[in-house]
Amino acid sequence: MEMGSAVGPGVKKLDDDATPSREEERWSRTGPVLIVCLMTLPFLAFFFGGMDMERASTVWRSTGAKLNAVSGGRFTIVRVLSDHPGFLNASSNARRTDDAKVVDELLAGLLTPGFDRRSCLSRYQAAHYYKYSPYKPSSYLLRKLREYETRHKKCAPGTPLYAKAVEQLRSGHATEAMECNYLVWLPYNGLGNLMLSLISTFVYALLTDRVVLVYSPGDFTDLFCEPFPDTTWILPPDFPLTNLSRLGLNPPQSYRNLLTRKMIVNDSTKATVDSLPPYVFLNLGHEKPYMDRLFYCEDDQLVLSKVSWLLVFSDLYFVPAMYPMVQYHDELQRLFPEKESVSHLIARYLLHPSNTVWGLVTRYYSSYLAQAKQRIGVQIRMFRFGTIPVDDMYNQILNCSRQEHILPEIAGDEELLEAGNATASGGSGSGDGSKAILIASLYGEYYERIRSMYYEHAAKGGVRVSVFQPSHEEVQATGKKGHDVRALAEIYLLSFSDVLLTSGDSTFGSISSSLAGRRPTILLVAYGFKVPKTPCVRAVSMEPCDLAPPRVRCKGYPADKDKEDVARHVKGCEDDRGGIKLFD
Repeated sequence: MEMGSAVGPGVKKLDDDATPSREEERWSRTGPVLIVCLMTLPFLAFFFGGMDMERASTVWRSTGAKLNAVSGGRFTIVRVLSDHPGFLNASSNARRTDDAKVVDELLAGLLTPGFDRRSCLSRYQAAHYYKYSPYKPSSYLLRKLREYETRHKKCAPGTPLYAKAVEQLRSGHATEAMECNYLVWLPYNGLGNLMLSLISTFVYALLTDRVVLVYSPGDFTDLFCEPFPDTTWILPPDFPLTNLSRLGLNPPQSYRNLLTRKMIVNDSTKATVDSLPPYVFLNLGHEKPYMDRLFYCEDDQLVLSKVSWLLVFSDLYFVPAMYPMVQYHDELQRLFPEKESVSHLIARYLLHPSNTVWGLVTRYYSSYLAQAKQRIGVQIRMFRFGTIPVDDMYNQILNCSRQEHILPEIAGDEELLEAGNATASGGSGSGDGSKAILIASLYGEYYERIRSMYYEHAAKGGVRVSVFQPSHEEVQATGKKGHDVRALAEIYLLSFSDVLLTSGDSTFGSISSSLAGRRPTILLVAYGFKVPKTPCVRAVSMEPCDLAPPRVRCKGYPADKDKEDVARHVKGCEDDRGGIKLFD
């Protein structure tokens, strides 16, 4: 978007000559009236004159030019109508019921203005689709985000500071402390895992004043926009460390291997910059035999802070495991006073679908979901360690729905008769509008069964029910562009739901809930291939679960008051007692 400055070239700064000229005095008397008149004209033409959007946009720009001219450059109108989603897509993807609502496209300051809107339509348009946001960012988080953006621009690829850091890395020896220090994020596992581990890595960057660079060997740039202004977060192809995707779980430069071979000492009093390797590989993934558990200890963090390049390999949401860490505990509290807001706020700040993905999202939404009064998202996933027959899984979904009142109930015979009489006499029945059920699953059976249920039986109260499933690919094919594009589109479609039913242990469902800002109902996993006695639980916190937290004993422990705080805010996950998550 072409954004005009609020202060035109003809306005003097406060420390200039404060004596107004006659022209300025005259403008101060007549200017406000002229502004109101000129700004009202295009709206009158649009709303009462039957003018189409394209014509209204032209009138708006013309009005802005006239106002700028008559004011001597003192004012420039920011284009609003022409940047509405309806102008960018003739089908007007934003909810029609919300057209009159003022939408905060900057998400309470999370996002900054000034990006080229057309290069990443989702960045500002997503606010028109999100139903709800329970938390606003703290002023401290906003300050830290702006500081990070400045740091990233200063240290990004193509800058002298980046070149200096790369040159030291290429030499194989750390000789001096660098002004810019980096986290190189390595993608690992499915799309939900990627998104949650990237959010965690970015939070760690905020805590340590590092810069995040994304290793993108596959389709990452086809999925997400650049999140930071006037720079890139993509690791250049000429990066000195090659074959990053083939390092595996246990490379020689992993932190645990370096400690074992005494190539690094986890004693901050003995570890100096010139005694440390130029980079360290951190395995923070779920494979516990290879996990760098000591990453979560204070002394080890002090040592790692002296290493310029850290390679982060993780498929977990590891923010809950950082909360008890002594040096980060207070900072996380300041950044996120509401503990369950971390993934929600950072996901909305950091992750913006590419135009290709966003096109799928908005076209599907406007075609199938926009007119519904309520949207119910149902995400179904079974894992190899918890597979049960389709009949059992379907019954678990129905039992959960009855327990938590998620899917519309089926009408009885008497109600069907009354509804039929009302329809025959021309009445609309007692329905409270329509409900759209969005099924996101690799499998098609559940969609077919739920759709058939509402085809064969009317919903209680005369509610009109529609059931949709964008795709069912039967097997997960992470890394294949078409599959990942469709999967990401479905994550965002789920995030626009009013009600969410997700699968336990599923990062796909977790990131959807985080983006939505909703506490989902979670289907319990059939551990041991046995149908759980309780079909589901309602989440107490919308934070994702760290499914494989480290079990580590560090030298230092939090103070007693911090122990109490940790016990209150870091607890077992509702659907996986082996995991941990943040609670308010």
